[in-house]
Amino acid sequence: MLDSYLTVKLEGRDELTIQKSRFIGYVKRVETEEAAQSFIQEIKKKHHDATHNCSAYLVGEHDQIQKANDDGEPSGTAGVPILEVLKKQHLKDTVVVVTRYFGGIKLGAGGLIRAYGSTTSQAIKTTGVVKRQRMQGFSVTVDYTQSGKLEHEIRRSKYRLEGINYSDKVEFVVFVEIGQEEEFKETIVDLTSDQAVMTPTNTIYMEIDMN
Repeated sequence: MLDSYLTVKLEGRDELTIQKSRFIGYVKRVETEEAAQSFIQEIKKKHHDATHNCSAYLVGEHDQIQKANDDGEPSGTAGVPILEVLKKQHLKDTVVVVTRYFGGIKLGAGGLIRAYGSTTSQAIKTTGVVKRQRMQGFSVTVDYTQSGKLEHEIRRSKYRLEGINYSDKVEFVVFVEIGQEEEFKETIVDLTSDQAVMTPTNTIYMEIDMN
């Protein structure tokens, strides 16, 4: 399991007009090849009257599944440029469909490669990219006398405070990047003179906006 990786936000789109041809880029996060194919078919159905619906996707922790489809454009001028943008931006679990309505002017191989690549980049930028970071949760419980200082220090640190529960004591729910657990424990020990009760909880992926 990767400690962190980049992917797109859930779904988005944008479009460009190039030499009178309309290029519409659709982007979606997917976790299976079936989901990627389903999205491609959905866009094809939506734009059944388009000249081309070209696509590419990367799926899997190590990009095990990679597919590109030119959908009638000259070989290597559409699907591969879309896929190359995904690779260049180090995105995982992402599918892109670029729909083209031909405007009457032929672009040539180089023009098509640039058009499909540019549309993909623009659609990804509009959709937004996130870093999915694996985080270890901790329950940190202290007396009320120490809670104010601890809350202040956690809020200004690199750790993520996700909740505070008040009862006879104060419990802080904090998430820490994988690999920083020992450093976090030492920080809490120092801040509380070793008076805190720390318990590891769940491990989850959290999303950090990269835009």
